[in-house]
Amino acid sequence: MKRSKELAVCGMLTALAIILSIVERMFPLDAIIPIPGVKLGLANVVTLFALTRLGLRDSLAVVIVRVTLASLLMGSVTAFLFSLFGGLLALFVMWALLHAEGKFCSLLGVSVAGAAAHNIGQIAAAVLWMKTTAVLAYLPYLLLMSVPLGLVTGLVCAVVLTHMKKIDLHA
Repeated sequence: MKRSKELAVCGMLTALAIILSIVERMFPLDAIIPIPGVKLGLANVVTLFALTRLGLRDSLAVVIVRVTLASLLMGSVTAFLFSLFGGLLALFVMWALLHAEGKFCSLLGVSVAGAAAHNIGQIAAAVLWMKTTAVLAYLPYLLLMSVPLGLVTGLVCAVVLTHMKKIDLHA
């Protein structure tokens, strides 16, 4: 019974992450931030939430299924590759840092590190796909943007977790 509940939660979180990805595509930040491809990373709110509540195994499943379905619905092979590299690296970095949360790293710090890791993963995918290291020149700009955008993601996740505690939803 417990595992079927976990699977249902994973399915709902995956659906939420896909919806957030679709919504995010409707409001590109290019008009505000003149760096092509910069996104809020709202789906990472779901990844961070899943890590805090479900653990690594279920969070990994959420990321892989989300990336696969989102790429099928609105992407391409390159979108899949970039999202997968970014999503997995962000997942593992956030998972590692969550173990240190409160010692030297807050939830916001975990989120910023996840945003930076996501950008590093995407640049790594670009280097492999394009077979050139020239794209590494883009990385400092992406890393700079990972700080404010990672803070937004972390704040959203923190607010959700706080409200779940208030209504006693096992948070």
